[in-house]
Amino acid sequence: MNFQVRRAGAEFLGTATLVATVVGSGIMGTLLTDDLALVLLINALATVAALGVLIWVFGPISGAHFNPVVTGVALARKEMNLSEGLLYIVVQILGGCTGAIAANIMFELPAIDPSMRERAGTNIWLGEIVATAGLLFVIGALTRTGRGYLGPILVPAWIGAAYFFTSSTSFANPAVTIGRSLSDSFAGISPGSVPLFILFQIIGAAIGAVLTEIFYPRKHPEPLDLPGPIHQKGS
Repeated sequence: MNFQVRRAGAEFLGTATLVATVVGSGIMGTLLTDDLALVLLINALATVAALGVLIWVFGPISGAHFNPVVTGVALARKEMNLSEGLLYIVVQILGGCTGAIAANIMFELPAIDPSMRERAGTNIWLGEIVATAGLLFVIGALTRTGRGYLGPILVPAWIGAAYFFTSSTSFANPAVTIGRSLSDSFAGISPGSVPLFILFQIIGAAIGAVLTEIFYPRKHPEPLDLPGPIHQKGS
């Protein structure tokens, strides 16, 4: 199989599985208990576990971006060419939608069931900025120091923590956000809330990228050049 096709396929399947996990675990949680704190815990633990596995499995193939803002930062840094970057973003969004549809069908819900859950407000948008900035900074620190092998641990750890300390519960991913708008469930977000969520995710990604340049400039010695969980250094 063509290497570029394999990379795109890994991004599609990885993003689809991630969103299916987020949406499906949210639905399962609400079926098991009415305690919202426990539902959020179930949702977070499932997401952390799946994300760690997906980064480990697909990192050597595509870099395991699963996230248009991660790919966007890589494009801005000229770490990948434009055509492949745009392909990544398209398949990530398609994967996110596919994962949400799959989760809906697994739990006998309409395949496409637009969410009615509005998520908006300055506090929520600030939460998305913080969650996304932190994610990009963690990724930047790992790749700039040659510690990409820690990605399957540290990237999910950040997302899991941000589920609980950010007001937005850490979407931090436009493809995931779009996918979650297709499920009227615990993890859902109304389609009308999506554009501003994505805007503030982009702002957060830019902040995280700048923080990386400040604290880990390119001239900083890189002891190893291992394939990272996000960037494509032979992966």
